Amino acid sequence: MKLSPLQKARYEYTPKLPQMLRNGISEISVSEGKDTKSVADCEKIQALFPNTYGKKEITFQKGQNTSEAKKQIVGVILSGGQAPGGHNVICGLYDALKSTNPENELFGFKNGPSGLIDDDFIVFTDEYIDQYRNTGGFDIIGSGRTKLETNEQFAIVAEVCKKHGITAVVIIGGDDSNTNAAVLAEYFAAHNTGVQVIGCPKTIDGDLKNEDIECSFGFDTATKTYSELIGNIQRDANSAKKYWHFIKVMGRSASHVALECALETQPNICLISEEVAAKKMSLSQIADYIADSVEKRSNNGMNFGVAIIPEGVVEFVPEFSVLIAEINELLAGKKADEFNALPSWADKYTFIEKGLTKESMDVFKILPQTIQQQLFLDRDPHGNVQVSLIESEKLFSALVADKLAERKKNGTFNGKFSALHHFFGYEGRCAFPSNFDADYCYSLGYNAFMLIQYGYNGYLSKISNLSKPATEWVAGGMPITKMMNIERRHGEDKPVIKKALVELDGKPFKFFEANRDTWAVETAYVYPGAIQYYGPSDVCDLTTRTLALEKE
Repeated sequence: MKLSPLQKARYEYTPKLPQMLRNGISEISVSEGKDTKSVADCEKIQALFPNTYGKKEITFQKGQNTSEAKKQIVGVILSGGQAPGGHNVICGLYDALKSTNPENELFGFKNGPSGLIDDDFIVFTDEYIDQYRNTGGFDIIGSGRTKLETNEQFAIVAEVCKKHGITAVVIIGGDDSNTNAAVLAEYFAAHNTGVQVIGCPKTIDGDLKNEDIECSFGFDTATKTYSELIGNIQRDANSAKKYWHFIKVMGRSASHVALECALETQPNICLISEEVAAKKMSLSQIADYIADSVEKRSNNGMNFGVAIIPEGVVEFVPEFSVLIAEINELLAGKKADEFNALPSWADKYTFIEKGLTKESMDVFKILPQTIQQQLFLDRDPHGNVQVSLIESEKLFSALVADKLAERKKNGTFNGKFSALHHFFGYEGRCAFPSNFDADYCYSLGYNAFMLIQYGYNGYLSKISNLSKPATEWVAGGMPITKMMNIERRHGEDKPVIKKALVELDGKPFKFFEANRDTWAVETAYVYPGAIQYYGPSDVCDLTTRTLALEKE
């Protein structure tokens, strides 16, 4: 396999660990904190997790290792979408496992949770692991989105673990994956299997965080990657001076990615979904907000700009959410077949007009035809609109164009408006991890093994104090149940990890809010450039602006 010079150099990078984890396995002891409770719905969560609920948070510290010495055979899976640094979680886990006892083994189950069910795995060796150190992607064993949520699945996993003598399973994933980890841990405990389950917090969306989990891994690298591209586009816009660039970035349920990219690049516009919902903004109001920036900049001779759009923003627009609900109802059951059998879009439009309320039809009418058709042609397996596939960047640029056309008629806008569109998603999921993510992920994996060694079950690997240098990071663990609440899913109450949305009273948003009116009119662009891996620490080891502001 031909290697790039950077790939060769990254293989040789030594990730930084918290000072305590560098003391050596024999000098790591445990300090237990207070009992925990779930973030909400305590009684219901406790009833569902009687064996793993309410456990203590723990912190590792320098001291005599009192854990039981035994051979450990650990299984690991990568679950859900890719995030930079996943390979280093496995490398950290492997190194800690082998340094404790060379006879310990690490099984990598292939293609996500289905690998556990299908008993499809590889036993890691030094030679194999070394090919993936400090690299992006999940190709070391692949990933998948199979959910571990039924007793039948749990029983199969228990048998697979028993067959190989596996003592613990590490699940590297986001909120859904770690919810499944908690349920699996409870099953193992209830059935006295002796198998532990440890989770690791992964998602580039940044919505798996709370007072304990300061940042999910991959968020740092992905937002730096997107910010480099946004900065490049801003430089191009400022050079050509004739285009407005509408850039959609990942983040369906939360706008952390969009906000971080805005803090790093200072675009003219950045929508925050949570604010749209809080203010109950309509599509028309959002379009007017963007058009105001276009008009003011045009009056100053600047017919160009950059707008960042979160992937899932339309779901947060109240009138649009109602429209989606009505469309789902309109095409429920056999009605979808009746609709699809209609010969032309004109016939389908008449069908839609008869089926929607006047209020929703008013919203539907202002949408570009391509978006209208997309709402009816793209369905998920449950028959619902796939909102994440809506090209919201094109939707808003079209609505803005309509607003500006009205203003031209009224004589309030005499400038030019030409839009270009971009979507940054997959570009950031498998990038070479930044030094921060390389260090953080390696620490998460190393720490996960310490949780296994000390016998913890249903815990999330936790590294905190992340705004400080890595040597000052604090390692420990928290019960996954502490993060859980009850939510309605597919008509049933389900225990799930509560997603962290952008806090409108938090420091990152407040900083953005205080500066965005200036950015909307002036050209205040910042050009972050490419991620730097070698050089001064204040260039190479930077945390995100979000984390820095939160920890001020």
